[in-house]
Amino acid sequence: MNRPVARETAPQGPEPASARTDYTGAVYGSLLAASVVATAGTAGEFPRLQLVVLLLVTGLVFWAAHVYARLAGERFVGQTTPWSEVRRVARHEWSIVEAATLPAAAIAVGAVFGIDLETCGWIALGIAVAQMVGWSCLGARKAGASRRQVVLEGLVNLVLGLVIVAAKGALSH
Repeated sequence: MNRPVARETAPQGPEPASARTDYTGAVYGSLLAASVVATAGTAGEFPRLQLVVLLLVTGLVFWAAHVYARLAGERFVGQTTPWSEVRRVARHEWSIVEAATLPAAAIAVGAVFGIDLETCGWIALGIAVAQMVGWSCLGARKAGASRRQVVLEGLVNLVLGLVIVAAKGALSH
């Protein structure tokens, strides 16, 4: 059975900003938002406001879950977690919520332009998939990945997004 190894060393502090890039929350949050938009219609007709709230609340709940999981999973033996670490992790994971805001805004603003909810859902889904691809490519590029690796990461995220698009298409009919 695999067990996590307890770290018995004192925290070393954050890595220098130039040492790594992390767009995990943005990619994950975009994938989450796409999934919410794709499946929201399966439970019945959601009014526009409910879908916007569903997107934002789902982002917030998953953000809180990620914060808790990271804090609980990366504890140091014999030490309590300082509030400064809780705040750092909360800020780090906030991009999960941010990734839900643009698709939610597309749903909300669509009403101003007279766009029906189903069309807004497709637009929001397209935005979420574009975010997934964009954030993964940006993260790879900033990490110094080769052009081939950047394209590969973008394609992987595009395929994941297209699976969600296909699921929405199948569930819509």
